[in-house]
Amino acid sequence: MCRHLCYLGPPAPLAAWLFDPPYSLSRQSWAPRDMRGGGTINADGFGVGWFPEPAGAPVRYRRATPLWSDTTLPELARATRSGAVLAAVRSATTTMPVVETAAAPFADDGWLFSHNGVVRGWPDSVLALAAELPTRDLVTLPAPTDSALLWALVRHRLRSGAPPAAAAADTVRAVLRAAPGSRLNLLLTDGRTAVATVADHALSVRADGRSVLIASEPLDDDPAWKPVPDNHLLIATTDGLRVEPMGAHA
Repeated sequence: MCRHLCYLGPPAPLAAWLFDPPYSLSRQSWAPRDMRGGGTINADGFGVGWFPEPAGAPVRYRRATPLWSDTTLPELARATRSGAVLAAVRSATTTMPVVETAAAPFADDGWLFSHNGVVRGWPDSVLALAAELPTRDLVTLPAPTDSALLWALVRHRLRSGAPPAAAAADTVRAVLRAAPGSRLNLLLTDGRTAVATVADHALSVRADGRSVLIASEPLDDDPAWKPVPDNHLLIATTDGLRVEPMGAHA
């Protein structure tokens, strides 16, 4: 499994999520509190993506090494501010490569994407779904991993005109039909709206009317954190959030 988070709100240093909280993403890389039996640490790479401008293209910093071992990121994270951030630490599924291109967030068309979980029976279980993608999308996957394929499936739906919530929910439903028991917490943002799915894994959200923070596990003990129910979809902006059953976007 992995850990990921997304922030939308007033610009703040990246360190506000990566390093400063008591259960920051850095701490979750070596001492996660809720992995649901999917590994013990998240040492197989990390990435952080942010939007320098609200409607601009995102920038990413990714590595195939543990977050705690990177000596450049702490300084970068204190000097870089953004109001839209998606970051993740990776625990690679057995047989999947540990390479920089396999680390979330994935990016294209102004979107950032992450997956926390696993596709059961990979890769055979989802061959039919992969065959529905344009050939170019398949041969340009950033890595031969379940998360990269999930991103291609979501991106294909977005490019076909689906709203982001429907693109994420439809992808989760399709993969669960093909690979029952998969864990499919997806996180998607264009810097203005964030969409997250919860399918057999944990996700929490904290909102205060000015900002929203979504994370695999709370970054601190603030009672404002609320769990998102299983098989539900979260749609968030800085103005507010909605939590709906996944089937509401069929």
